[in-house]
Amino acid sequence: MNENIVWHPTQVEKAQRAQQKNQKPCILWFTGLSGSGKSTVANAVESKLFEANVHSYLLDGDNVRHGINKDLTFSDEDRIENIRRIGEISKLFVDSGLIVLTAFISPFRADRQMVRDLVGDGEFIEVFIDTPIEVCEQRDPKGLYKKARSGEIKQFTGIDSPYEAPENPEIVVKTAELTIEGCADLVLEHLRAKGYLA
Repeated sequence: MNENIVWHPTQVEKAQRAQQKNQKPCILWFTGLSGSGKSTVANAVESKLFEANVHSYLLDGDNVRHGINKDLTFSDEDRIENIRRIGEISKLFVDSGLIVLTAFISPFRADRQMVRDLVGDGEFIEVFIDTPIEVCEQRDPKGLYKKARSGEIKQFTGIDSPYEAPENPEIVVKTAELTIEGCADLVLEHLRAKGYLA
């Protein structure tokens, strides 16, 4: 880091921002295969948070690649950088007192751990959208599996690029077994039980 760059302290601190919002900030990190239901469940959770007057923000993988990460490819190196940037952005949202939801395949355990290490204890909640690849392929909402199987798309997670499932996620959601509302309720129940919501 450049020695001429010095951290500038602010008068308003994270705890004050959270207190003002009457909530405990955290990252809800939704991870899973393409087509597993990450974005769908994350959207449903944010809708329920909004209805409950909880301050939140959703960062979606595809949406972020339209802006801040539009310069990145899907190579392993760029996937790592994609998650690093999202981790830093998520950390800022937590500092602002928000509950931030992120919906990213984030295939590598080390990258998810890197984000966990950026924030304090209890501020990273890994939500594993545990959907069998067969179900994801049947859904194939963007037609990506079909393209990956035919060789049109290279380095596709779950086909010719690995997905490292979480070993100890805080929440496991099985979208093949529950309704979207049931999946969202599961996440909300965890937040209430652990004191993130007033």
